[in-house]
Amino acid sequence: MQSVPSRRHVIADDIRNQISTGRIKAGERLPSEAQLASRYAVSTPTLRSALAVLQGEGLVEKIHGKGNFVRYPRRRITYVGGGHALRTESPVEPALRVSIRTTNLQAHGQLTCLLGVSANSPLTEFLCLSHEGKSRSPHSLARIYVPRDLSPTDVPAESHCCKTVEAKLAELRPPLAEVRERVSARPPTPEEAATLRISSALAVLAITRVAADSTGRVVEAALLVLPGDRADAFFTTHHMTDERTSGE
Repeated sequence: MQSVPSRRHVIADDIRNQISTGRIKAGERLPSEAQLASRYAVSTPTLRSALAVLQGEGLVEKIHGKGNFVRYPRRRITYVGGGHALRTESPVEPALRVSIRTTNLQAHGQLTCLLGVSANSPLTEFLCLSHEGKSRSPHSLARIYVPRDLSPTDVPAESHCCKTVEAKLAELRPPLAEVRERVSARPPTPEEAATLRISSALAVLAITRVAADSTGRVVEAALLVLPGDRADAFFTTHHMTDERTSGE
């Protein structure tokens, strides 16, 4: 026997259809939750449950104090293994805008383990938040930590030029000998969900990257958070061929 769709799924299907057919356009604010509950003749909790389905699919985002909005189609981004920068799926699209906030702090908790330093060792944090085009919606979040002696002193506290910061870091950093990366899927923390404006039900791709020089010193640790509705991770392994001569 075929099951009868629940009211929340009927509502979600109807709003989803309006979005896909263009009757409700990207960036447009949905009617208030009270208005939608009245329109569909359901309780507010049922209506919110329907919106949660659409939020989990990445079609609708709830902005605190403003309401529910139809999200712009999200460009997919790819994390390339080996410490490379994020890249968008299509090379013809403009690059994501990145805002960077620089903070000096002391190592504590997880950071002491990641960087292999003692507690209170001086570090610099680069908080990078990427934005997508006209929507200005947050797209990805990264926290990059480097020992203070490898941090450039001429980087402003607030910056929008990611390539300049990357170049300055590369100038001070010794050549990398090893990059270790751990990739996992998990729910976002409340802070991550609020910063990226995503549903707490949407999984994120969490990447922990640790880079060391030839002496084994960790020169950079990065914590990246990519919403699962737009992120891929791509790794390439080069195998060395064993060229032995025969007849010896």
